Amino acid sequence: MLEPSIVKDEEVENLIDDVYEMYGYDFSGYSRASFKRRVNRICLLDRFTSFAELRYTILNDPEYLKRFVEEVTVNVTEMFRDPSFFKALREKILPQLGTYPLIRIWIAGCSTGEEAYSMAILLKEAGLYHKSLIYGTDLNPSVLETARAGVFPMQQMKLYSENYILSGGIKDFSDYYTANYNNVKFDKSLQEKLILSTHNLVSDSSFNSFQLIVCRNVLIYFDRELQERVFKLFDNSLEHLGFLALGAKETLKFSTIDKNYQQVEEQKIWKKLDHH
Repeated sequence: MLEPSIVKDEEVENLIDDVYEMYGYDFSGYSRASFKRRVNRICLLDRFTSFAELRYTILNDPEYLKRFVEEVTVNVTEMFRDPSFFKALREKILPQLGTYPLIRIWIAGCSTGEEAYSMAILLKEAGLYHKSLIYGTDLNPSVLETARAGVFPMQQMKLYSENYILSGGIKDFSDYYTANYNNVKFDKSLQEKLILSTHNLVSDSSFNSFQLIVCRNVLIYFDRELQERVFKLFDNSLEHLGFLALGAKETLKFSTIDKNYQQVEEQKIWKKLDHH
């Protein structure tokens, strides 16, 4: 096992450079302390005897790279996370989107899909689900498998249910899933309008035009330059008067697209203005 102190700072920098050069994944904007912690954790989990061995494997085995990215970007996600955000969507944003004949929503960095399912439930309760499409993308194919299956641990349901109620949920949350031993499976109907696919925010281009883009707690891992690139991608993908929603620690404030957007109240939601 590697002692945390064994991984030297310059080794970490080299690894970050290599991964970016070779694969386009950019961890340079990442907090070093958490990056190092996670690198140590991977060495422990996968029984690498040295940092050099880990680095060699990452650079020579693209399959292993996937696992590395997964571990380093461990997505801490939950249904109706930050209930006040979902409440704002429910009360302020969805009524505006309801005027469109078709509502296209992009959940970027959707991880294992909790947010996509939460969105489906919101749309159902707003009576808009039948005319909506939810695109969930992530750069990590294996989290999308979990999202596709719609199966989540039973022990999460208490928290999810509390979040749901705080977000203004009107039904019994358990109506949306079937319990089975330690897991629950979400209702098939919540997947009907869900399109899941891999997409790399760093290198892939825009693939549709949306009225709402939700990208929460993904950009905190990127540095300013990379964030700027992603904001441009979102701007190109968002219709006029569409909405962009970010995570609690994220902002459009310092970006070049900020001048075309107006923040919706105290929430991390911005509306794209019409150009006259």
